[in-house]
Amino acid sequence: MIKGFGGIFWRTKNLEATKKWYGDVLQIEIENWNGAIIKPQSGNETIFSFFTEEDGYFPTEQQVMLNFQVHNLDETIKHLEQIGVPLAKKKESSEYGSFVWIEDPEGRLIELWEK
Repeated sequence: MIKGFGGIFWRTKNLEATKKWYGDVLQIEIENWNGAIIKPQSGNETIFSFFTEEDGYFPTEQQVMLNFQVHNLDETIKHLEQIGVPLAKKKESSEYGSFVWIEDPEGRLIELWEK
């Protein structure tokens, strides 16, 4: 029945600052309708997963965490360093891939993942 995700939508306190941050930091081209279309690429996967309220993987006060798959995590980290975005969690690797976390302007943790 489900074909795929149709989108991710949330409210923000400062729309212009949030759009600018996601454009500058993650290089997402935010259009004038306040969003972007991110088309799947070969090898990209979208994970849909639940966590209990007590699970400590990400802060319990944060209901949802975005995870973006990147082509090259080391290049992404260099980009973040060049523009002054600190890592909220240093690079970790496991059987699932390599991950880092950053925070958006409103303090939401975002996970960047190289498979």
